[in-house]
This record gives sequence, C-alpha cells and structure tokens, in this order.
Amino acid sequence: MSKIVTLIKNVTVITMNEHKEIIENGLVVFEKNKIVYVGTDVRTEEKLKRSGYKVEVIDGEEGILMPGMINCHTHGSMVPFRSLADDCKDRLKRYLFPLEQRLVDKELTYIGAKYAIAEMLLGGVTTFCDMYYFEDEVAKAAKELNMRGVLCETIVDFPSPDSEKAFGGLDYSIKFIEKWKNDDLITPGIAPHAPYTNTEESLKEAYKISKKYDVPITMHLAEMDYELEECKDKYNLTPVAYLDKLGILDSNFIAAHAVLVNEEDIEILRKNNVNISHNIGANSKGAKGIAPILKMREKGINIGLGTDGPMSGNTLDILSQMSQVGKIHKLFNKDRTLLPSIDLIEMGTIGGAKVLGIDKEVGSIEIGKKADLTLIETKSVNMQPIYDYYATIVYSANSSNVELVVVDGKIVVKDKKLVSASFSEVRKDLLSLTEKIKKISKEL
Repeated sequence: MSKIVTLIKNVTVITMNEHKEIIENGLVVFEKNKIVYVGTDVRTEEKLKRSGYKVEVIDGEEGILMPGMINCHTHGSMVPFRSLADDCKDRLKRYLFPLEQRLVDKELTYIGAKYAIAEMLLGGVTTFCDMYYFEDEVAKAAKELNMRGVLCETIVDFPSPDSEKAFGGLDYSIKFIEKWKNDDLITPGIAPHAPYTNTEESLKEAYKISKKYDVPITMHLAEMDYELEECKDKYNLTPVAYLDKLGILDSNFIAAHAVLVNEEDIEILRKNNVNISHNIGANSKGAKGIAPILKMREKGINIGLGTDGPMSGNTLDILSQMSQVGKIHKLFNKDRTLLPSIDLIEMGTIGGAKVLGIDKEVGSIEIGKKADLTLIETKSVNMQPIYDYYATIVYSANSSNVELVVVDGKIVVKDKKLVSASFSEVRKDLLSLTEKIKKISKEL
C-alpha cells in the first residue's frame, strides 16, 4: 500500500522560521502530521511518486501559506453570551458571574466550545489557550473538530458552575491533567482566575500542580483597577510583585492582559521568564488600557496575541488582533514605524507558540514540525496588489480570505468551508440556547 503525502503548491510560504524566510513559488509537503519538505523544487511531486508515495496535490492558486495562528487567551464557551451587556458598568462581578452561575453547564460549555472552535478554524487559528469551566467538554469539542488546544480549568474562591465548593477547580484540574496529559492535540493546564478571586493558599496549590505535572498555568493579571487597589491595600504590592513574593511565577506561567504594570513589574516578569498574552481588542473595548508590550519585547519577554472571551472582544479572530495591535500602538505612541507587520505576525504565530510552550512543535513552517497551516487566498478584491506579504496579511486580509486550514496534518477547512464538522449543525445547536439566555439575562 502506497504511503500518502499532501503537497501544497503554487504558494508564497511565510515560514516564520529563525531567518524569517519567505519562499515565493513555494511548495510544502506533509506526511501524516509532520512537515517533510519546504522549498521550490518543481520536481518534488515527481520525485515523491517515484519513491512510491501517493501524492495528494492542493493548488494554492498564488495564495499565501503561513503557520496556523495561535490564540493565547480566550474563554471559547462564552460564545453563547456574545453581545450581551456590552456597555454595562462593572460587568464581570455585577453581571457575568451571576449569569454564568445560572446558565453554564456541560451542555452550554460543549456547544459554545464547538462553535468557538469552528469560528477559530474558519479564521485560520489552529491552536487556542482556553480558560473556563467543564474543560473536559472543551477538550471533547476540540478533538471532534481536530483543533489544538491548551486547556486550563478555572479556579475561583466561590462555588462555580462545575463545583459546589470554592476552589473546586483544583481537584478538577488534577483529574483533567491526568486524563489529557498524553494527548496529541490537547495540552492540559490550570487556571487560577485572578489574584482577586483566589487566596494565597489556592494560588500556591495551583502552582504546585503546575510544577508537579509540568503544565501551563494561566491567569488574568494586572487587568483591573480594583485588582491593583486590593493588592496595594492588602499587601502593599502590585499584583505582579504579589505573585512574585508567593513564588509562583516561572516559564510555564501565561499572564493574560498585564495592562497595569510598571517598570519594576516588567523586570519581575522578565526575571521569571513569564509569558504574556496581549489582548488588545478586549482591553480597548473594556477600557482597561494598553499593555506596554513594546517595553516587554525590549526585555525579551515572550508576547503572543489573544482575543479574550467572545463576550469581551466579540471575536475569536487573530488576524483582526494583529491589525488592531499595530494600529493602536502606533497611534498611542504617535510613531508609525513601531511594530512592523512581521513582528505582528510573529506574535500571532511562533511568538504565541513560545508563550504556550509548544514552539518546538508548531508556530512556523519547518521540516519536522507539525503540519498546522493556514492558506490565505489572494484573489479577493481586498488582497491586491501585493508588495509586502506581511503587511498584506496584517492590514489587508481578514478571516473571509482564509481558504484552507490544516491542523496536525488533517484538513479542517477547505474552500473556506468547515470540513471537520457540519457548520450548519454547530450553528443550530448554538442558537438553540439563545431563548433561555435571553430570559435569564433580562432578570439580571
């Protein structure tokens, strides 16, 4: 029986490798889930056939082939709540927590995750880092749609949708990590929600679990004004300094937001090799502020891009985040030379992979890495002319230009359509939840 390989031809390859090579008139070949060739040899198909391979050819039609994008921070299962209370003051404590207590269960988590994953795949995102409840349901949805995920169970200091007791996420996390720690697509982790929803003891316990299993630990950090005030009142420290004092910051730590940080905080983050998810869309919409990622990058801190939950930024699209990050930082600093497009794509691909600790596997198009790929078509009206491939991706392209997506060597989006599931069914399931959500939301 012939071995099968897939060859994508007639593309410009944005490798995002160490040398940031761009390969025009390029070819990429993958076998099973690994990339086995990246180059320009037009005889590649012929050579493979002579070697006994069955070659499945995809004509990229002069598109741009880039690494699959990476969403470093989201709460995917919150899709059912998108567009609720968008202009509500103190939305998290006054509205969102009560809403979740009344509505979130296994079914909503699974249905919401499945829709979120479909949305991300259709937008060219191949890996996401999720923080929510019932993460087993998120993992189930990810496996069904063939999505790569770093999935982290939430820990809070009150009874949550999946635990009748405070800090129930700690016990859940241990079982979740044990169950998924050897999976090809799922990397399990742990997620103490924030400094203000955890105690010193729960934070230390979460860190202990992260160290024992060598898994990611992610947390909302330095996001809220009241978070800073509470830390100052209780400990006379910033949130970053507080976590440093507890000894829970390390290279497995993924800090979501890090908006309200000072120079000393940035040095603490650097010293401990902490990773940052920059969530510009949600932070700007929520009027939180702008994370000083330029200073962080100067210090060598790993920066990836995140959307936050679809109720916060209303999107799960990393292409749009690249564009927003570039525009907002240029505007804020009144310097159009800042964050060239190549840097923005780096944060959305290999940079995000470094943040999640999976850069040896994904994030760039190189021989030996997993075949996580996104093809951006260039035939649409918004995509021409092309003089700079990086700028075209960041400032011209949008999710509607995503033609083909491959995750772990399997095609999940083809001809701009989801093929790893029926999108009409996924959408139908999501909309089945809305009447109940409308009713409950009006009572809050």
